[in-house]
Amino acid sequence: MRRIILAGNWKMHKTQAEALEFLQGFCHAVQETPEDRELVLCVPFTALGVMSKNLHGTRIRLGSQNIHWEESGAFTGEISAPMLLEMGVTYAIVGHSERRQYFGETDDTVNKRLLAAQKHGMTPILCVGESKEQRDAGQTEAHIYSQLEKDLANVDEKNLVVAYEPIWAIGTGDTCDAKEANRVIGLIRAQLSTPDVPIQYGGSVKPDNIDEIMAQPEIDGALVGGASLKPDAFARIANYQ
Repeated sequence: MRRIILAGNWKMHKTQAEALEFLQGFCHAVQETPEDRELVLCVPFTALGVMSKNLHGTRIRLGSQNIHWEESGAFTGEISAPMLLEMGVTYAIVGHSERRQYFGETDDTVNKRLLAAQKHGMTPILCVGESKEQRDAGQTEAHIYSQLEKDLANVDEKNLVVAYEPIWAIGTGDTCDAKEANRVIGLIRAQLSTPDVPIQYGGSVKPDNIDEIMAQPEIDGALVGGASLKPDAFARIANYQ
């Protein structure tokens, strides 16, 4: 049985005070959200502590935006699984296109991070997707298949979420057509050995397109950027029709 997972990726947004202000509106707005929908907030490292305390007793899970493959060491600016577990983190985004584009993330380091998350009982959200140039050149499928093959080496697919994020649709307002997203996600599923892996769509997901996205049979949720920063907008996404 595939789970429905709706995750917000706050990226580098919100102070601790702003995070608490968000929660006041959001928690109230998702009280009636169906129980079979898992809600996750992937917040900046500085907000994890305060979020952990204030999410206690709610249905909302806490996620990080990265995780290092070592448990400790001389890795300035990184964060380890034990540090995240101490704050109640259960999900970790791995391999987001912004990490790959701006911070030198490779398929090799993505694989190490996935394995580290799973070793400590956390569920990684693996991001894959193509650039505008790759799509225009007809390389979408080949690129994603290559990412999956390298990223998922020795990874336990029974504790995994995959997010299809076409890079050209992230933060641009240019959403991938829902039927095309469904097609690509179906191709991703066919590459996996475990058919029940939840596969999300990410890329300019908004309140006004979530219903169509979630109506697609292959799509098991969304990884939401900008729209997850506003409690009413993300609540509308959680309460899709």
